[in-house]
Amino acid sequence: MPALLEQGEPNTSEPGIPASNLGWYFGFFVVSGFCGLVYEVVWLRLAMASFGVTTALVSIVLSMFMAGLGLGSWGAGILTRRFLHADGPRTLRFYSIAELLVGISSLVVPLQLKLGRPLLQHIGSFGAWQTSRYYLLAGLWVAITLVPWCACMGSTFPLLMAVIRQTARPASERSFSYLYVANVLGAFLGTVASAFVLIELLGFHGTLYVAGSLNTILALLAFRMSFRTVSSPSLEKSVSGQAARSRLYGLPRGAVLLFLFTTGLVSMGMEVVWIRQLTPYLGNVVYAFAGILAVYLLGTAVGSHDYRSWAYSHRPSESASVWSLLAVFAAIPVAAADPRMPVSLGNVQLGGVRLGAIVLFCGMAGFLTPLLVDFWSTGNPDRAGTAYAVNVAGSIVGPLVAGFGLLPWLGERHTIIILSIPLFIIAGLTAFRKPPSEAVQPKSDLNPKLKFALATIAAVLTFSMSRDFETLFPVREVRRDYTATVIATGKGFDRNLLVNGVGMTVLSPITKYMAHLPLAFMSSPP
Repeated sequence: MPALLEQGEPNTSEPGIPASNLGWYFGFFVVSGFCGLVYEVVWLRLAMASFGVTTALVSIVLSMFMAGLGLGSWGAGILTRRFLHADGPRTLRFYSIAELLVGISSLVVPLQLKLGRPLLQHIGSFGAWQTSRYYLLAGLWVAITLVPWCACMGSTFPLLMAVIRQTARPASERSFSYLYVANVLGAFLGTVASAFVLIELLGFHGTLYVAGSLNTILALLAFRMSFRTVSSPSLEKSVSGQAARSRLYGLPRGAVLLFLFTTGLVSMGMEVVWIRQLTPYLGNVVYAFAGILAVYLLGTAVGSHDYRSWAYSHRPSESASVWSLLAVFAAIPVAAADPRMPVSLGNVQLGGVRLGAIVLFCGMAGFLTPLLVDFWSTGNPDRAGTAYAVNVAGSIVGPLVAGFGLLPWLGERHTIIILSIPLFIIAGLTAFRKPPSEAVQPKSDLNPKLKFALATIAAVLTFSMSRDFETLFPVREVRRDYTATVIATGKGFDRNLLVNGVGMTVLSPITKYMAHLPLAFMSSPP
């Protein structure tokens, strides 16, 4: 089956599309992904400034961001099917409008977030700080602020897929993974640039203006290209009807959507746990989050690129053993967060080594996500929009389940164990499910089963031999909630308080004065 060529090189014999256009689309999504993560990082910081620096707020902002992406992807898929059928130039203009609206968000969202703070203050005691009502109201305002703009971001996938499908021949069957590689690569660059360079040089608003300008340039370029784009309606008929009825790993076809939801839930849930696990070794939460997100996106980009190369010589059903690798790689960060691992070797800090422990898991997740979407959609933008929205829905549920349910109840290491169980269930199903007789058998039918057994043994050993951070302190009192893990340790003047592994204070006369001095300035006795 022909497919889009790597590195944005199209088949020059395709009618109706200039040879350079696919390269332009690849570039569009690199820049679009860059801007999307700039917005996510900056909007999160601005939301913290308005509503508080808490884990709950981080979960709310990220969930609303992802919810907008999912709604936009799903809605744009329906739009392409009902109103933009076989009209490449018109679809490209809709894409241009979406990018322009995203650029406008760089001006509007900071004002909306800033307005939210006085609104909550005027509500008074009903929305008292840190209460459930406070987070409900803050979450509602964040949703009103972010979801419409993020929906414009999410709509770009189905819209540009529709352009490729309507102007190119059925080589567009794997167009989602083609754009996904570009988008994740841009997202990685956006995370690093915004967190460590642009914000430091330009501030929050200046960084947003850079992203907004890039989105506007994309909009103008796409609008201009729409006038020299020619649709080929006869090519809209997909040659992959048989693939649309096939089964992956011999399982019911709906299992693909379940797998997409699960990978989104588990990967984003684990990201929340990694932030708390690795903060003691990486620094404060803001930079730990940025570092983890950057490595997560880099690993995803590498895995997605590997899938693009792998897909030319393999069938999707041959990827069964990848699920076993994904499951066992989920255990590696647990070992990397073990406090018995040395903090440094000589003058070399090992924080980067601990951070690198998530790369393999992210690479496998980046391999499987575009594979599942490509298999489900076969290049159809409507089906791709649905599949991507399902994956995003899992990405919304994951942080909420991990942050508000599992972490306060079980702690970091046991939360990773619970989250990895669905991956082992999928790995077992794909390894031991007998494929239909007409399916192409892998080169070695025992390989997936053997890999699953080895992965299970390796994960059990890793989980059983690892330790949580608090075991570093023989005498301790540990409390967890959705905000942080707090450890009280030591005796007498050696007592210490750690929040997410970072020392907050030690007992001394100075800290006693610091606590009581502000009381002297109160207008009435406390």
